[in-house]
Amino acid sequence: MSAYITEICKKAKAASFTLAQLSGEAKNVGLCHMANALEANAQKILAANQMDVEAAKVKGMKAALLDRLALDKKKIGNMAKELREVSALADPVGSIERTWTRPNGLVIGILRVPIGVVGVIYESRPNVTSDAAGICIKSGNAVILRGGSDAINSNVAIGEVLRDALTGTGVPADAIQVVASPDRAVAEELMQMREYIDVLVPRGGADLIKTVVEKSKIPVIETGVGNCHIYVSEDADQKQAIPIIINAKCQRPGVCNAAEKLLVDVNIAKAFLPKAIAKLREEGVEIRGDEETRKIVPDVKAATEQDWYTEYLDLVMGVKVVKDVAAAIAHINKYSSHHSDSILTASFDKALKFIKQIDSAAVYWNASTRFTDGNQFGLGAEIGISTQKLHARGPMSAQHLTTTKYFVLGRGHIRE
Repeated sequence: MSAYITEICKKAKAASFTLAQLSGEAKNVGLCHMANALEANAQKILAANQMDVEAAKVKGMKAALLDRLALDKKKIGNMAKELREVSALADPVGSIERTWTRPNGLVIGILRVPIGVVGVIYESRPNVTSDAAGICIKSGNAVILRGGSDAINSNVAIGEVLRDALTGTGVPADAIQVVASPDRAVAEELMQMREYIDVLVPRGGADLIKTVVEKSKIPVIETGVGNCHIYVSEDADQKQAIPIIINAKCQRPGVCNAAEKLLVDVNIAKAFLPKAIAKLREEGVEIRGDEETRKIVPDVKAATEQDWYTEYLDLVMGVKVVKDVAAAIAHINKYSSHHSDSILTASFDKALKFIKQIDSAAVYWNASTRFTDGNQFGLGAEIGISTQKLHARGPMSAQHLTTTKYFVLGRGHIRE
């Protein structure tokens, strides 16, 4: 292992022991200093980000991904705002989940504690640098941040600002470590540091997550891939449905909770699809449809089998006509990434069936999938949206970056 990565990990591990003992008030002071520093150093961060954006344009990065990479004063203000919102959350560390007394008089309880050191490997979203740092500090964890090469200058600048802000607050600056190397070999080296890192959280596309899961020796919480669906039932409010579909697909097509697929009940397809597809095309969306869709709107591009599995992260949408709610559920459970899926219907029974049977982290009734977000759920900023089932599922905020320990109180007890 290189001295560089080993040193980062050692510093984070040492800082994690100090951080775990701090009061909620001390952590909140650090978080507010971090928020203030982001705003005070906006020009430094924007200058670094501009270097990344210009390099990305030269590489031909598509518009939806450039939107995720680019910062402005408003976005930096939102980053600061989210740190302050995290500081206002209840401290998850030290809370007692429950206690009980055994017949022999032993008192047993469950105490919530930090995980330790959290590693985050992510793609070109500089706001993740501050969000992840804030959530980890709130939950008493040190964090090692390895962002994508496209955002290397932005991430390093944000990391420097956040670390400097912690001086004199009692929160150790080494609780935030930013890997300054864009080398993939360095990222893979980080994945081997089980001695120092307690959990890895990958945030990005399918290839990134697959690489981390396959190569990491550290436990991984999978996040992020969003092949999200909207199913329009025959009894849906069609005037309401089209704005929901447009919002879910077009508001920010490059994020994981954007809708990628539209399923429409066969009984309304002939009337509804031409209107919906026309509105999507007005927003610049390319439609890829199944055979039934192409019978109704003949100039739609044919969807392939691979399309049904694909997270486009772009102004592209797959459209399929389905027999009924059962067929929609079967299609979604087969092809989705188990992130966020929505049913548009006036029927409580259909909605309940959909909510119960769809195997996803978030399931919606008459709403856009774009709400799957820690802040939108009232949880505060998130470190990612978990699509797996162990430890945490859905938006992961500060409380999800803690674990538990048992404490046992005796009075000279011995086991017979």
